[in-house]
Amino acid sequence: MNDAVFHMISGGPAPVAPYSHVVETGGWLFVTGQVATDSEPDDRPPPDGVEAQTRKVMDNLQRVLAGVNATLADVVCVRAFLTNCERDYAAFNRVYAEYFPADRRPARTTVGVTGLARGTIVEIDMIARR
Repeated sequence: MNDAVFHMISGGPAPVAPYSHVVETGGWLFVTGQVATDSEPDDRPPPDGVEAQTRKVMDNLQRVLAGVNATLADVVCVRAFLTNCERDYAAFNRVYAEYFPADRRPARTTVGVTGLARGTIVEIDMIARR
């Protein structure tokens, strides 16, 4: 992993833990999971509801990808985490589907979890390849 580059994106979402926004190696981009936070640290609550949080998370991920000159078109794998999978899965999928063409959707795993940072209900990480 000697060729790894660790990116913190200027204007990217404020980290809620010690991490890099993106680790790049061998043409691969490993994008840290994002939640519905803003670019400046604050104590504001996340947006209400899975739809609003999913949009915020996807917008954050697009900003992070743009910071390394990539887009959602470069994404090959996604992991999504929902705190209430049974309640939110269908609504999450409706919003998520807006971000990828139907014939070019990344591989994806969605996992129900007991909690996420900052009281959010959605987290998404990605793997992209240039």
